[in-house]
Amino acid sequence: MGKQMTEMLKGTLEGIVLALLAEQPAYGYDITARLREHGFTDIAEGTIYALLVRIEQRGLVDVEKVPSEKGPPRKVYALNAQGTAELAEFWKTWRFLAGRIEQLNDCSTNTKEN
Repeated sequence: MGKQMTEMLKGTLEGIVLALLAEQPAYGYDITARLREHGFTDIAEGTIYALLVRIEQRGLVDVEKVPSEKGPPRKVYALNAQGTAELAEFWKTWRFLAGRIEQLNDCSTNTKEN
């Protein structure tokens, strides 16, 4: 993954994970696997676990310890009301930024064509 992609992903990864949790509760490894299914193949599990700690500390998720067949209980993260509000704000900001970037792209494309 290139440096530019890595930097852009850092700014959006929390929103992406919140969006996945809005679909269904999940534990860390499951979130990483789902990210990979969506094409985010270069994200390390450690990055996701650190992010989960942060969103838990910020009160965006509810956490339930669920027994695991393979070792200690798993922490299953579920989006709560505060997390849902944060996700809505993420999408609002995303739409704003994407729209402005697209305008810049259109202006740049039009300038090159003239």
